[in-house]
Amino acid sequence: MSQEASMFSAADVVVSYDSSTGHDLTVQEFPLPANFAWGTATAAYQIEGGASQDGKGKSIWDTYSHLEPSRTNGENADVSCDHYNRMPEDVELMASLDVDVYRFSIAWSRIIPLGGRDDPVNEKGIAFYNDLIDRLVARNIEPVVTLYHWDAPQEIYDRYGALLDTGEFRADFEHYARLCFTRFGDRVKKWVTFNEPYIISIFAHLNGTLAPGHCREAGTDTKAEPWRVGHTIILSHAAVVDMYAREFQASQEGEITIVLNGHFYEPYNASLQADKDAAERRMVFYIGWFADPVFLGSDYPAEMRSYLGPRLPEFTPDERELLRRTAPINAFYGMNHYSTKYARQLSDPPADDDWTSNIEESSVNSEGKEIGPVSGLGWLRVAPEGFRKLLNWVWKRYHVPIIVTENGCPYGGEEDVARAVDDKFRQRYFGLYLDAISRAIYEDGVVVKGYYAWSLMDNYEWSAGYGPRYGIVHVDFTTLKRTPKGSAYYLRDTFKSRRKASSRRDVC
Repeated sequence: MSQEASMFSAADVVVSYDSSTGHDLTVQEFPLPANFAWGTATAAYQIEGGASQDGKGKSIWDTYSHLEPSRTNGENADVSCDHYNRMPEDVELMASLDVDVYRFSIAWSRIIPLGGRDDPVNEKGIAFYNDLIDRLVARNIEPVVTLYHWDAPQEIYDRYGALLDTGEFRADFEHYARLCFTRFGDRVKKWVTFNEPYIISIFAHLNGTLAPGHCREAGTDTKAEPWRVGHTIILSHAAVVDMYAREFQASQEGEITIVLNGHFYEPYNASLQADKDAAERRMVFYIGWFADPVFLGSDYPAEMRSYLGPRLPEFTPDERELLRRTAPINAFYGMNHYSTKYARQLSDPPADDDWTSNIEESSVNSEGKEIGPVSGLGWLRVAPEGFRKLLNWVWKRYHVPIIVTENGCPYGGEEDVARAVDDKFRQRYFGLYLDAISRAIYEDGVVVKGYYAWSLMDNYEWSAGYGPRYGIVHVDFTTLKRTPKGSAYYLRDTFKSRRKASSRRDVC
């Protein structure tokens, strides 16, 4: 262990009470189950680089990040962390931190450069992921693989609009998934079909802040497109789950699911029934939109049908049967969560492409109380009690085991490696959110099986470029040197101590 590593342990986390907001920020180091998995997470476009190396085709993000004028802070991920060329070093880094799990995504256009079901396969891309998976397994790190983390091949977008054409995309996605199961499924035992369909639907096809950048100003149909995209994702997910269960699951003994993101919402004015109802309805529009069809095998939530009317697509009888049949196959609920917000019901007429049920969200309530201390981003507040409530909300509605597939935060000034390494704010954030998981498990009876920190390393943060740094490992984007932060050692040590405490507790 280096001198730097020995400086940090679970006991070193700053604990305090934030008198300015009234939030108790004391880390208790509550126990976690002995078999609770800890891991790190990344996404292909954010870390790999190698944008056109070894036959990789363009994705919609390769195009979007090069638009002029720039919509990504003048930055792109052509090189990023250069994980494509430095992958062995990164696997060894994870092994040094005693990581149990590495969740990563496959770049679709790296293994099928043009993306389509009749297009050639790039064997060099296949070889890269085979090498990564083999190295992880050799280091006793479980690979958890996401098939789609926002980076559709540009060619299928040019051909038919990608997610805007349900039938074409579903057929191409099934072909791509089958290739992955065939080539990697003997070693990969956890698959994720889509990462954060809400973000794909709203931020990429309504607000236009993510690739491919659809928005009202671009002349696209923002009243209908987001809901069509969401519909495509749900049906493509179900089709791949069905195919995996029929063709691969028995021999490969793996499991498959989807990853959904979501804030928890508190009422803006806790004395107003309208705001209480708004907080619950915002959860339904954010999470229930996808989770009800996927995990319950049902139609979209009634609240959405009532508010959106014909903007929301209908499921055919065959599609309803597909959803019903595949719902129980989803092995766990993949939860990406970062913060909590207040929800306020508005009385003014909504925009004709409103997607929230006319609800405003904020970090400050009617009494001027902040939901929690601010991190390196204004919207991301430290609010672990909301996280505990979200775990309960998901468990009670879907009763599916939960794995927290992303959680973390940035803070300011981390370009400087010395400041980045001494990241006690992030350590405290992690400690508080792990405490929330422990209380949800032991006090509330929620089944939570693992926690994957976002992210393994600082990377390209989509439209924000290289500004926000979520990594537990600092990356110098000039030299590409990796330097573990205090939070990396904190997570290593706290999981060791919390799981030991749990074992003692279970024995007692």
